[in-house]
Amino acid sequence: MELRNFMDQVIYSPKALGNALKRQRKEKKLNQQAAGSDFKINQTTISSIEQGAPGTRLETLFRLLAALELEMVIRPKKPTNVLPGDHW
Repeated sequence: MELRNFMDQVIYSPKALGNALKRQRKEKKLNQQAAGSDFKINQTTISSIEQGAPGTRLETLFRLLAALELEMVIRPKKPTNVLPGDHW
């Protein structure tokens, strides 16, 4: 399966994370059920994460990252021109 280069994305909220995960899942041509099946994540949980719902367990997030062949990178924040309240 050929995938386009998934560029680094700055994630600043649960909604932004959900959108990025959804884009990657669709890029891999997976529905929510198929994305979670090997990692024991049900479709409603994936839907909730993709919608940016709060309360996702870290363990579940890391299983979804593994299912989508993604990794999380933590680095110091760069200065931005984002208005206060627009991000965490």
